[in-house]
Parts: sequence; structure tokens; C-alpha cells
Amino acid sequence: MPGRRLFLASQSPRRLQLLQQLGFDPARIDVQVPEQRQPGEPALDYVSRVAREKAGAGLLALGSRPDAVVLGADTEVVLDEDVFGKPADAAEAAAMLRRLAGRSHQAISVVWAVDAARELHATSVTEVRFGELDDAMIAAYLACGEWQGKAGAYAIQGRAGALVARIEGSFTGVMGLPLHETAGLLRAFGLG
Repeated sequence: MPGRRLFLASQSPRRLQLLQQLGFDPARIDVQVPEQRQPGEPALDYVSRVAREKAGAGLLALGSRPDAVVLGADTEVVLDEDVFGKPADAAEAAAMLRRLAGRSHQAISVVWAVDAARELHATSVTEVRFGELDDAMIAAYLACGEWQGKAGAYAIQGRAGALVARIEGSFTGVMGLPLHETAGLLRAFGLG
């Protein structure tokens, strides 16, 4: 559909950069959506709900413009059905990394695309295995500050790449926006 305009309901520089890799230059909308898991809510349902609420809040902020397609996404690290969001401080980040060390976890990314008439979503679940981490390795990683504002206290595209023994799935999904799935969603809305 000609005249469509893409909006990103996120202030994440990573998500913007990833969309730019696909050839898009979306306008960004700053949305405030509470990221609180409901009691008994499965991890995947929680991630999807937050992403959908971000996209919906973005569309609402635009006044449901007929030309707008709003993208909302959420990514969380999940181990044993525990959701590891963004750590509040270095102590919490260290605790997360200790639990992830030597184990496989899931990085779940869900992307919602909405316009005034419909909404579609895509899900990416990537298995990430960390190598063994000792206290010195964790302290060195925390000292670089990269963990701040990152689900699971790590950024796979940065220094934490050295902590990861292997992944099975979408590297960009672990970063916060799975490009293959996102490109398909945007094509469904006449973009790309």
C-alpha cells in the first residue's frame, strides 16, 4: 500500500539500527508500558503481551493515523521459566550471570505490527548457551557497563559475545529485533 509510514514504539538504539539494516528509517514514539509479569503468566505470553501493548500505545499516541504502521517489540531472557529482565544494579546483574553460566536459556523476542485495521505478530525463540563463568569473568564484564539496560544482563552483540558458547536461532532476535521475522511482518503491511 503506497503512503505507509513506519513508526517504532521504542527508544532502543539497537532496534532502530536493526530496522535501518532492513532499509527503514522509522519515526520513533516514546511509549511508557509497564513491564510487569502477571502471576502465573507464561513467559512467552508475557513477552508477547508487552510487545503488543507497546505497539498499541504507539498507535494510540498517533491517533490511529490510517497511514501508520507501528512496530512494538519486547525481548526477555528466560531460564527455567524465570524471566530475567533488565537488572536494577550490578549485584542483580551478577546474580543473573551466575545463574546463566554454563547453561542454556531462551532469548524470546516478540514483534507486533499494528495499523488502524489489523495487528500481526511474529515470535523468535533462540537457545543461547553460556560457557562457564568464574567470578573474575563476571566482574570484568560488569566493569564494562554493557549489561546496563539489557535483559538478562548481557548484550550478545558486544563483549558478552565472548561469554556465549553457542546459539541456535536468531542472533538479531537476541539483540532485540529478529530481522527475518520483522521483515516478513512489514511485507504483510505493504512495507519493504
